[in-house]
Amino acid sequence: MMSRLPSDNNQFPSIIGHSGHGQFTSSAPIGVGMPVSDSVLTGLQKARPVVLHATRRGGTGLRPPSDGHTHEEASAITSQSDRARRLLALHVPGTPLLLPNPWDAGSARLLGSLGFAALATTSSGFAASLGRLDGGVTRDEAIAHCATIVGATELPVSADLENGYASDAAGVADTLSRALDAGLAGCSIEDYTGLEDAPIYDLAEAVERVAAAAEVAHAGPVHLVLTARAENHLHGRDDLTDTIARLLAYQEAGADVLFAPGLTTLEELSTVIAAVDRPLNVLALPGMPSVSELASVGVARISVGGGFAFAALGALVEAACELRDGGTYGFWERAGAGAEAAEAAFGA
Repeated sequence: MMSRLPSDNNQFPSIIGHSGHGQFTSSAPIGVGMPVSDSVLTGLQKARPVVLHATRRGGTGLRPPSDGHTHEEASAITSQSDRARRLLALHVPGTPLLLPNPWDAGSARLLGSLGFAALATTSSGFAASLGRLDGGVTRDEAIAHCATIVGATELPVSADLENGYASDAAGVADTLSRALDAGLAGCSIEDYTGLEDAPIYDLAEAVERVAAAAEVAHAGPVHLVLTARAENHLHGRDDLTDTIARLLAYQEAGADVLFAPGLTTLEELSTVIAAVDRPLNVLALPGMPSVSELASVGVARISVGGGFAFAALGALVEAACELRDGGTYGFWERAGAGAEAAEAAFGA
């Protein structure tokens, strides 16, 4: 879940949606028509193919045939596990995974056709597709949406699960169980409470929530890639020391990936990356360093939150205003490019 950014980012209040020690060498980002090299898979099983094709799309939460389930069910688990393993392997500091955020099945298929290696949902983009603001979606709606996105692509999908849609750690654990059943390869949990007067959970409670999520995420045959988010900088708490302390605590609680949306400078990001031992995701915002610059300091993943969804809505507003106010049809030039891309993506 995303909220209002402080200071210079106040013009983007609703669209933002949703590591490692040492020196890194910058290289091209993963996710735009690139094969995955053996080095990316170091330390992980390499017996399965790099390009994964799900036997059955959607959620399972099932056990292998030895536990009384069919081979079809076990194959679904295996392919979900493969996608989760692949997602984690794509997090390479200095070679960031470009992780776009679709908001419906069509945008998921379109982004997949453009050569990205993985996708992530966006809470703000999905909410907008329902005519609501970010934070206005229920857990059941979010999980059903996750299953829809998973069913639209063979790519690994991570989900923006906001604060777990729960007031306590047990509820977060239940949400993670449902996320596994939806067929996801990963998900994120944030420490934002939703309360204006106390927007961030106390550290001890936040750690308990991440630990509960990690226990479910890593207990079964699918190692769900868990991203823990420190939301300080989206809610007027620009305390980098506290943010780093939180990220370190979430790392120890079992998070696979760390994320502090709202950090925008190379200096801040370099400080965080030097302090933690997990890959760091960065939210791309206006005026931020380029992908290559973020790669140079060791960023491992770059997402766009609701940026693409609201860019699409912006194009809709422009087209509608042109028709209403100008009486012209220049929007068809952009519409033609969209129709061509949709035909290529949806006809495959």
